[in-house]
Amino acid sequence: MMVATAVAREKRAPWQNPRILSTLCLVFLAGAASGALWMRLGLHEKLHHTVSAASREPSREAVLQKFRMELDLSGDQSQKIALVLDDYRMYYQSLQDQFDDLRSTGRSRILQILNPDQREKFEKLMSELAPQLAPSNAK
Repeated sequence: MMVATAVAREKRAPWQNPRILSTLCLVFLAGAASGALWMRLGLHEKLHHTVSAASREPSREAVLQKFRMELDLSGDQSQKIALVLDDYRMYYQSLQDQFDDLRSTGRSRILQILNPDQREKFEKLMSELAPQLAPSNAK
């Protein structure tokens, strides 16, 4: 009986060994758990920084609600702060639009100076530099 079991073990592929399978499962589960933990702790946002600044920015209501809870604001204070937040967002958007116009103007002026071959190289350089030149979400 013991000889038949030993022969059966020898015919099995090494990866079919229960110890190897359980070790692989344990390593896989530990990796999945640690990956989930790191993503929950904020690594996800660091890895995927391509998300637009607007989507990373908390909504007006979320900020106002946080202020209400943390600062124990009265109804009048909440309304006044809501107006300030609205004004700030409009001002910020206006500045962003001005920066976009400035970038566009500078780019078109540079393109007018370059010959067609240089324009092609310039466009390639700009696409490589785009992540570095993109407006950051300063906090």
